[in-house]
Amino acid sequence: MSGFNVNAARAQRLEALGRAWTFELDDDVFELPTELTRGVARKLRALDDDDVDGLLRLLLGEKQYARFDRHEITMQDIAAILEAYGKETGLGLGEG
Repeated sequence: MSGFNVNAARAQRLEALGRAWTFELDDDVFELPTELTRGVARKLRALDDDDVDGLLRLLLGEKQYARFDRHEITMQDIAAILEAYGKETGLGLGEG
């Protein structure tokens, strides 16, 4: 009898979600990962609870964050992005 196959479960999740979750801001498209590595999770835990820029920089990566940072965006917009991201990926970021 075989145990739980992590690779098969991961493949199934990635097939259902895709490798990236996207959102559009003005005429720009950004991608967030649908799964986080343990290393990224550690870095997330190290962030202060109110470090929104640190969270976005970590999730988007430096190149995308530089593009994102050029947009005028409200905290409510960011909260809406994180809420949708959490609902669709199950990651639950930005929940207080």
